[in-house]
Amino acid sequence: MTTEALTVIDLFAGAGGLAQGFKQAKLGYQTVFAVEIDPAAARTFKQNFGCPVYDGPIEKVSDEDYPKADVIIGGPPCQGFSPLGRDRDDASRAVLNELWQQYLRAVRLVRPKAFVIENVPEFQKSAQFARLLQLMETDEDLKDYKFGYGVLNAADYGVPQNRRRGIFVAVRDVEEVPWPPEPTHGPNSSGNTPYVSLRSTIADLPDYPERTEITVDESGRQDLHIRRTPTQKSLERYRAIPPGGNRFDLRRNRPDLEPRCWAEKATGTTDVMGRLWWDRPSVTIRTEFYKPEKGRYLHPVHDRPITHREAARIQSFPDDFVFVGSKIEVARQIGNAVPPLLGQKLAQFVYDLAFASECP
Repeated sequence: MTTEALTVIDLFAGAGGLAQGFKQAKLGYQTVFAVEIDPAAARTFKQNFGCPVYDGPIEKVSDEDYPKADVIIGGPPCQGFSPLGRDRDDASRAVLNELWQQYLRAVRLVRPKAFVIENVPEFQKSAQFARLLQLMETDEDLKDYKFGYGVLNAADYGVPQNRRRGIFVAVRDVEEVPWPPEPTHGPNSSGNTPYVSLRSTIADLPDYPERTEITVDESGRQDLHIRRTPTQKSLERYRAIPPGGNRFDLRRNRPDLEPRCWAEKATGTTDVMGRLWWDRPSVTIRTEFYKPEKGRYLHPVHDRPITHREAARIQSFPDDFVFVGSKIEVARQIGNAVPPLLGQKLAQFVYDLAFASECP
């Protein structure tokens, strides 16, 4: 444990999944400033970390607003790189794709000991990433950093979810940044530790929630285990999906309930109207996890989509983390977040490289 706080700036912070990981590593990290353009996510961040949060465009943050910090973390918007963002027009995608340079502006101003960039895997195949690598070798402010990067699966680090993210870690004044961080779970872990299953993550929660709105329970804890109110037809569709099944099982078992748009499309994703598996990690949790027609989001055994609480646990958020906003806003925050357990592993990785030798 350090005697002094290791200060952290979080850019494009979202609800604070990455910052939560650094916090729960219990290595002395303390977030002192964050930037997040989404108002509800910014309120969530402030609620949980109590630091100043600039809730506007990062381009509007002045040089003087950035405090000194030991570490900068964050994930520049990924919609321009993600396959899910291909329907954006070229202009809006270009604006999103250039925001990573605002991240580098903060690095040049603050000169942290280390920084971490998180993004979709596709970012590391982009022209922008090639430019980043070039700058790391030639830029006067950046060439003092050694770096490592690659695509990590959150399940390899104890998250009950297969979620692949592009991670870039840079540390100033070290000989190298070995890559990747050592997995703690899965076939590549030193002890061949099994992946964390969905059963061990959510099985203790009530089978069918009573409430339909986010509330605070008697103990003062936020109740995110809320239900939807599906139609009778939707319930019958859910019941037609066996464990691990999907929309093609609906076609086989209840063709009378298959939507016309699916019936006319013989191929396509196998995750739509899919049911999760008890004894595996979840598929990637996205922002509309409460809609089974959007992906494999049916509960492993119950005839309902997963709840906000279940999704937050699958993302590895602790139950005492408080989300601020409407149901849709909270779902978006959960789906967009970096899983805190992945953040915790990155926090340890950075600490061992950058600070362990300096701290008693």
